[in-house]
Amino acid sequence: MKKIFSCFWVCMVFYACNSPYTSRKEGYYKIDFPQKKYVLFDNASFPYSFEYPAYAQVVRDSAFFDTAAINPFWINVVFPTFNGKIYISYKKIGATSVYKVKSQDGKYRDSLGKNDFEKMVNDAFNLTFKNDIKAYSIQDSVMHTPDGISGIFFKLSGNVATANQFFLSDTLHHFLRGALYFDATPNEDSLAPVNAFLKEDMKHLINTLRWK
Repeated sequence: MKKIFSCFWVCMVFYACNSPYTSRKEGYYKIDFPQKKYVLFDNASFPYSFEYPAYAQVVRDSAFFDTAAINPFWINVVFPTFNGKIYISYKKIGATSVYKVKSQDGKYRDSLGKNDFEKMVNDAFNLTFKNDIKAYSIQDSVMHTPDGISGIFFKLSGNVATANQFFLSDTLHHFLRGALYFDATPNEDSLAPVNAFLKEDMKHLINTLRWK
């Protein structure tokens, strides 16, 4: 029996060595994207409105649940199917908001500060370029919407936390910033199809934004 068993394994080894081998290319799951369809977000208490995808949800920023928010118009456009969300922050120019201020001990504390337009623009650029360690390129382009609103759109390439960001303003009263994030480890290749799909939705949101 031992001889028969040994002969069996020898034959199996020779068969395996002579079997044809085909390498498999690395790939990702195919994603079935929903049909593009948009609905209007127009809360009477908000200073802005826009259209967002029907397959998304608009929720208030969780930092303000059960609290009297100083920045009450911050919301998230959530995409449950893709584990992603567009973080939207809004500030009224000339009003006051909570800002993180670095203390002498290196820690950050909340402090009320005036919403200065130039400062908010600089903050938007600084937040974007915090990703330059992971990003191998950052492109910014000027936008002008059909309603006459202007801003900057940022496209980041690389394994970054957010590949698409923007800000919009009329320079006098309103300043709105958006950034698309995913609840996943950043991987440019695997997220590329979803980023491209949701980038269209971001641009639709931008082009339908209205101030009140």
